[in-house]
Amino acid sequence: QVQLVESGGGLVQAGGSLRLSCAASGRTSGPYTMGWFRQAPGKEREFVAAINWDGADIVYTDSVKGRFTISRDNARNTVTLQMNSLKPEDTAVYSCAASPSIKSSTYTRAYAFWGQGTQVTVSS
Repeated sequence: QVQLVESGGGLVQAGGSLRLSCAASGRTSGPYTMGWFRQAPGKEREFVAAINWDGADIVYTDSVKGRFTISRDNARNTVTLQMNSLKPEDTAVYSCAASPSIKSSTYTRAYAFWGQGTQVTVSS
């Protein structure tokens, strides 16, 4: 089992920045791909970004390319999502997830472990 805990959410004005972190504990020795997903009220969960175990395979959804950056520190078992130039449409609960796949995946079903999520609210 892998436990994931997100932090760093909050309220920010449009154009601002936030840095989300996800700390993993438990069985973290596997080559997990880590992903960030988000879910806005009344909408389905959507993929945001993913990074594979060595950082060589990184994927972003089109709407965040050039604004968000995903990174990981395997020594500290953390993954980070730096979010710049935030827009009101980025408002959602952001969750990190871990997948046993060695390649980054945009599919929810590829991820076996999930955090509780952290709220990000962007005001206009």
